[in-house]
Amino acid sequence: MDNNQSIPPRRIRYKGTHPKTFKDKYKELQPEQYADDVIKVIEQGRTPAGMHRPICVNEIMHFLKVSPGQVGLDATLGYGGHSHEILKCLVPGGLLYATDVDPFELPRTRDRLASLGFGEDVLVVRKMNFSEIDQIASEAGLLNFVLADLGVSSMQIDNPERGFSIKVEGPLDLRLNPKSGKSAAAFLKSVSKHKLETLFKENADEPYYEAIATTIIAKMVSGTVIETTSQLKEIIKEAIDFLPINIRNDEIIKACRRCFQALRIEVNNEFGVLDKFLEKLPLALAEGGRVAILSFHSGEDRRVKKSFQTMLNLGIYSEIAAEPIRPSAKECNANPRASSAKLRWAIRG
Repeated sequence: MDNNQSIPPRRIRYKGTHPKTFKDKYKELQPEQYADDVIKVIEQGRTPAGMHRPICVNEIMHFLKVSPGQVGLDATLGYGGHSHEILKCLVPGGLLYATDVDPFELPRTRDRLASLGFGEDVLVVRKMNFSEIDQIASEAGLLNFVLADLGVSSMQIDNPERGFSIKVEGPLDLRLNPKSGKSAAAFLKSVSKHKLETLFKENADEPYYEAIATTIIAKMVSGTVIETTSQLKEIIKEAIDFLPINIRNDEIIKACRRCFQALRIEVNNEFGVLDKFLEKLPLALAEGGRVAILSFHSGEDRRVKKSFQTMLNLGIYSEIAAEPIRPSAKECNANPRASSAKLRWAIRG
């Protein structure tokens, strides 16, 4: 062998029969090389690490009625599952714009879709917030359809370095774009008790918001630094330790999820971004243009419902969903992360 020829590095070995940490899940993080193994994980009702399973695909595609030659927008590209289905219906002659703020996942998804045959001739990817839909419309012209999936991608949840999960130790970050704005840890350092109570209550419908906010602030005042997911989880656990033992563990898990969600919404200004998007949306749609929005939180769904109803009353939308569409029982069983999803749609008049 030529001594100058590089030798591929060996895969880092792990203890036991299966990898336990995110970085060791070499099969699931390289699905193109281990397709059979990934399929097995999905068949078990789990989402493989580093991947995301799109939700309500059939319902969304049935409503959007994407056809060749149209121009549309996937406002939240994520892993690209919805975009992939849309692109298959757009060719020949169509064009899909896609936006996302995640600087790590966006280029991976763009490259993944390009490897499937959807290059720049049919897919235009922009690293930008979907509240800037007016900029997309000024470049592309009025859009025939728009899709916005407001959920956090599984890739972000599964990666402990992003700080989205309560299950594993990681930095308390929670930013969709870690290169911009304040992390959740930085936010907690200067937040008031009233502000914290308000966001736990309004952003997550947290029933124990007072006890949790009081405990967090007391810890901060005493000099405790909250910089990791585990540290915040332990404080929330301490705050509601008064609950009856028969429900305590279950309520702790639920409270942690709600509080992490509330902080994520705050540090990413998710409600503010959504409000701007909904305000600009009608002006970006062509006559008869269709929009589908998939939400996972009551606060998001209320905003979408109110905006659609207001625009319908003004004659801007000709038709809206009377009730949200929910994922089927079959989909929820196969993908538990779909269980809280609500799909609403509207048609531009």
